[in-house]
Amino acid sequence: QVQLVESGGGLVQAGDSLRLSCAVSGRTFTRPPMAWFRQAPGKEREIVASILGDGVSADYADSVKHRFTISRDNPKNTMYLQMTSLNAEDTAVYYCAEGTTGSRFVHDYPYWGQGTQVTVSS
Repeated sequence: QVQLVESGGGLVQAGDSLRLSCAVSGRTFTRPPMAWFRQAPGKEREIVASILGDGVSADYADSVKHRFTISRDNPKNTMYLQMTSLNAEDTAVYYCAEGTTGSRFVHDYPYWGQGTQVTVSS
């Protein structure tokens, strides 16, 4: 069974940077698409960024483009999200997910982590 565990969240000030990690276990011999989603209170879960198994092809939500960078270390089975120039609108629970298509849609990702809280104070 594939398991994903996020880490690295916390409370930061506007303008700060933060790096999230997602450690994957239980998966062998494949490099599936992965993604970061986030969910703010009272809002739907939304895509932040996705990355294909090659570790090169990535896609970003417009709201985080040029501020966030998604990456993965396949030998370590770990995915990262480097976040810079954080603002209050980035406050949310961040989830890592593993899927099959690299799409922007929640329903295309059958495996999820438990989430890590990111809070940005203004």
